[in-house]
Amino acid sequence: MSQKQQTKQSGIGWAGEIPEHWETSKIRFVARLESGHTPSRSKSEYWEDCDIPWVTTSDIKKFRGSEKLYLNSTKKQISQLGLENSGAKILPEGTVFLSRTASVGFSGIMSQEMATSQDFANWVCGDRVIPEYLVYTFRAMDQEFDRLMKGSTHQTIYMPEIRSLEMPLPPVPEQEKIASRLESQLLDLQEIKERLKRLISILEDERKSIITDHIVNGINETEFKNVKESRWYDTIPAGWELLQLNRIRDARTPIVYGIVQPGPEQDEGVPYIKGGQCEPEYLDPEKLSKTAKEIAEKYSRATLEPEDLVYEIRGSIGRVVKVPEKLAGANLTQDTARISPGENIDSTWLLYALKSEPFRQQMDLQARGATIEGVNLFDLRRGQLPVPPIQKQKQIGLLC
Repeated sequence: MSQKQQTKQSGIGWAGEIPEHWETSKIRFVARLESGHTPSRSKSEYWEDCDIPWVTTSDIKKFRGSEKLYLNSTKKQISQLGLENSGAKILPEGTVFLSRTASVGFSGIMSQEMATSQDFANWVCGDRVIPEYLVYTFRAMDQEFDRLMKGSTHQTIYMPEIRSLEMPLPPVPEQEKIASRLESQLLDLQEIKERLKRLISILEDERKSIITDHIVNGINETEFKNVKESRWYDTIPAGWELLQLNRIRDARTPIVYGIVQPGPEQDEGVPYIKGGQCEPEYLDPEKLSKTAKEIAEKYSRATLEPEDLVYEIRGSIGRVVKVPEKLAGANLTQDTARISPGENIDSTWLLYALKSEPFRQQMDLQARGATIEGVNLFDLRRGQLPVPPIQKQKQIGLLC
């Protein structure tokens, strides 16, 4: 927008100032609002010969993390009979859909005739608004959607709020220019993000290589000895020992998994770490699920203490994280295992040792050979690591 261009207050909370010659409008005044529906699941005949594209929340992931505008196909379909016996409608190509439940705010444009479930509000654009501009408008309205959901028990925007939505309305030629410029700029941004993603992946691989080198060869080590009893290590530095993980744990706390059935989610209770959460950003007591104290007490053997390590043995096998002070007394599930560093074992060094390539390969081999993919505790305990003296562990931990 030019700095010399005259502006005015839009009167729309989320929009702020707009060019003086623009109008504002309730969206339903410039685009026909339509809802969706789901045919009865109790009528099996409604779900036979399904060939009508039907937009559901399953399609939202196609838009997550991208600048995608158009939905070309749907994951699910409905039948003509189901359509005729429900509130669903076939909507024309170019219809804009907006998710109003679950992942609220995701929007896109139908590239062919489609119907939708009731999770969407749909707009058939009139001659005063183009679909691309409307979608970009919705994508600028995150704060407004958050405001409308505030205080709601369910993450839902109800139809009265949908009908009240307003938008800035420039002349159609300006809408076309805005949409075209945004599409170009966002595609450039997406390309930059992809490049950064590839660069981060390269840097992460390099970091893993450095970690493995420090864990296996040490820092400035000059003397090495041959290792005959291992298929994973040919040599290790002189003065180091090749030991099984079970030999370097705390003698009082065996390597164990945690709660098998945590039960219903509790507002107050004992937090627990489950599969997929062995990353520092997840280790917040407010974000973790909680189990009843009575259930946690039955698995007190897996109670966590600061400096313990939690290792994923199912799912994302091999991810490992250190337990912070704020999670003292927490627990874990059967998808993860607690490893308590023993005497003269530095927890930071052990964290990186468990991430090293030779140890990962040992666990991957065991996981592939299991009936149910995962690492059993017997194999985890037998995993081999080259163990340096404690002072060298600390040096390696600082450099990794």
